[in-house]
Amino acid sequence: MSSQTADKIVIVGAGEQGEIAWEYFTHDSPHEVVAFAVERDYLDGDSGYQGTPVVALEDLTELYPADEYKTFVALSSHKLNRIRARLYRQVKEMGYTCATYVSSRAFVWHNAKIGENCMIFEDNVIQHHVEVGDDVVMWSGNHVGHRTRIGDHVFVSSHCVISGYCEIGDYSFLGVNSCFGDGLKVAADNVVGAGAVVVRDTEARKVYVGNPAKPVKDSFVTFGVVEEAA
Repeated sequence: MSSQTADKIVIVGAGEQGEIAWEYFTHDSPHEVVAFAVERDYLDGDSGYQGTPVVALEDLTELYPADEYKTFVALSSHKLNRIRARLYRQVKEMGYTCATYVSSRAFVWHNAKIGENCMIFEDNVIQHHVEVGDDVVMWSGNHVGHRTRIGDHVFVSSHCVISGYCEIGDYSFLGVNSCFGDGLKVAADNVVGAGAVVVRDTEARKVYVGNPAKPVKDSFVTFGVVEEAA
């Protein structure tokens, strides 16, 4: 971690995910968290975690200019990662570069690529030529096999095993202890349940459960996702 540039960061989101991001950036990176930002409608006047100030996202460029500060959007997988993705796009449109956190206790092979606004927790193994897209959360203890590509706005829960040459589609959610065989393509907007074993390519916008995993529901309907404009 010591080879990273030390940046000043504003965390977008002041809930549980924001507090966790503060802890990890503060105690396991060279970066300094200077503020939290939330949309004005959610600004309640309280101080943020550990006394860090909370400001309106709409005022961010005035208070913390994009040429001096970076952002990190810290939200959960709510509504199939759509809320986190929307705020990520918003800060990018405001001119910000988004920081990425990689735990000092993660194993990341030297030719792996990790995008912006990613949170890679402890004990992840990211192997040879893996590509991780933008705005991806990888909770602790996952294995990502060689030459796998994880798309944008994905949430990977703990202890998932993703074999080599897989493709994980945008916005997908992988439940705890789910497993994926070699070379599989997990389509966009999939929700893979805890402990599911995926042995064949999946269809978009489905919820998969079981061993072997089978589609049981529409993920948009189940998780209240509004259709996006074409």
